[in-house]
Amino acid sequence: MEMLLGVFSAFGLSASAGLNAYIPLLVVGVIAHYFPNALNLNQPWDLIANPWILILLGVLVIIEMLADKVPAVNHINDLIQTFVRPAAGAVVFAASAKVITDIHPLIALACGLLVAGGVHVAKSAVVRPIVTATTAGAGNLPVSIAEDVISTVVSILAIVLPIIMAALLVLLFILLYLWWSSRRDKAQTA
Repeated sequence: MEMLLGVFSAFGLSASAGLNAYIPLLVVGVIAHYFPNALNLNQPWDLIANPWILILLGVLVIIEMLADKVPAVNHINDLIQTFVRPAAGAVVFAASAKVITDIHPLIALACGLLVAGGVHVAKSAVVRPIVTATTAGAGNLPVSIAEDVISTVVSILAIVLPIIMAALLVLLFILLYLWWSSRRDKAQTA
């Protein structure tokens, strides 16, 4: 059961990295640094909890948040993050507590890469262009703020409540599938 909870936690953290690469890394680092009994990172992932790395991650969170709020810059940021977010998802998946010892590191890295990459592609290639086109760019700021909040909440919940997080992720994917199916059906009947 403990391994299953670790896998749920890892999937939630890597999905969060698809929205903002540095928030889940910072959350994992802060929790591992200040609450080592709650989240024990194995080597080499324990470097995430190093105070200097936490400061660097904090700066990177601020830079990404600001870049994502400025029109036109947010699209450049998404292009750059196409490489960063999947890599961050791979790292945070592999670094999650007890996963790396029970799952081969390459499988953990691949899972994190695919999950974060999938969320990033959905965000930058589907959601953001639709928001930009339908609101003439005015909706990007509130959507960006919502993404940062969701990434933070998902990261914390993935560590604190992995079973609830897994259920919420399944529900989210079901709702997204239903929404996508209804839009596809409407497009076919039009």
